[in-house]
Amino acid sequence: MVRVAILSDTHGALDPRVLAVVASCDLAVHGGDIGSGDVLEAIAARLGPGAGALHAVLGNNDVPAKWPEYHRALLPRLPERLEIDLPGGRLAVIHGHQTPARGRHDRLRRIFPDTHVIVYGHSHRLVMDRSALPWVINPGAAGRSRTFGGPSCLVLTASRLGWHLESHRFPTPGKRPGQGRKMRPSN
Repeated sequence: MVRVAILSDTHGALDPRVLAVVASCDLAVHGGDIGSGDVLEAIAARLGPGAGALHAVLGNNDVPAKWPEYHRALLPRLPERLEIDLPGGRLAVIHGHQTPARGRHDRLRRIFPDTHVIVYGHSHRLVMDRSALPWVINPGAAGRSRTFGGPSCLVLTASRLGWHLESHRFPTPGKRPGQGRKMRPSN
């Protein structure tokens, strides 16, 4: 059994409550718009020695002009998409800006038909579409930018016997629950 922390859209700032969730996992996946190598270093440090790898893809904002100069050398090492073998199946990761919002889940299922779960970011909206295989999930924003209800992440537990998802959303500091922007459906 493997526990995978799934996060995205940090834009250079990672909520410490999300980091606490990462610490309970064996490996982590970042769906892009990372914003800084500091975010990747913080995630790797929370996974701890002996834990699994940190996997990350480029987002549309992961460009040299938007990253601190001292971490720009990391950008060419990050893929635009990746696939990871886990117990019981395969996980695909892509930021999502490569496909239009309308019909995104169907398009992603056509791009990655042989996976069990597809992770994307970009919209900053937490989504768990388990209506068909592969599942299409978005962990929402794990930083401070456009969190639509608070910073969030997902945890995937993968085993040969099955896969299970749990979501974690944290209140935005300084806001009462239910305060802020109204959420609208997203795919």
